[in-house]
Amino acid sequence: MRLLFWVLRAFIFFTLFAFALNNQQRVTVRWFFGAESTAPMVLVVLGAFALGCVVGVVAMLPGWWRERRAASRGKPRRGTAPAAGPAAAPPSPAEFPPRDGL
Repeated sequence: MRLLFWVLRAFIFFTLFAFALNNQQRVTVRWFFGAESTAPMVLVVLGAFALGCVVGVVAMLPGWWRERRAASRGKPRRGTAPAAGPAAAPPSPAEFPPRDGL
């Protein structure tokens, strides 16, 4: 299993490395108000990906913080059933109706 993960990691690395080698041409990024910058395409793509990751994490932070506060207070998570108290016993077999044909 460990070897499989190393093979997968090597495949991803060499794929990204080949992508970087194939996209070395310079591109011009035009910003607002007439500002421009020139950089290799691979850096522009990597920067856009990193910026997207940062925006996604920042968008999720309020929910994470809310869940951490609720967990530290001992409240159940949203969408989960409350835990049964110690007085709740498992149902006995007599409580289930008989099934026909089984």
